[in-house]
Amino acid sequence: MENDEALEHLLKIEAEAAALVNGAQAEADRRVAESEKQNRAVYEERYRTELEKQETEFQKEKVKIKEQYQKELEAFREELSGLGTNMDRFSAFFNKLLAGEG
Repeated sequence: MENDEALEHLLKIEAEAAALVNGAQAEADRRVAESEKQNRAVYEERYRTELEKQETEFQKEKVKIKEQYQKELEAFREELSGLGTNMDRFSAFFNKLLAGEG
């Protein structure tokens, strides 16, 4: 009988240990899940902040490039309008081409 009592006592201790281990595993799982949730929230906030920063910089650069393009286009147009047309020279060149001398 003493062996039965000892065996029952050991089985009881083993069950208690298993319950402790299961409880500890559940707590560890809960903590890991909470940590992952917090890390995800931090990541998403940082990502959103960086995305907004990059978008703002992109839009500023886009405006800057567009303004530079407009300035260069206007300068080119002014240069072209300053050249004027030389009809005499054009006619002479065209006549040479028609005559096959070009």
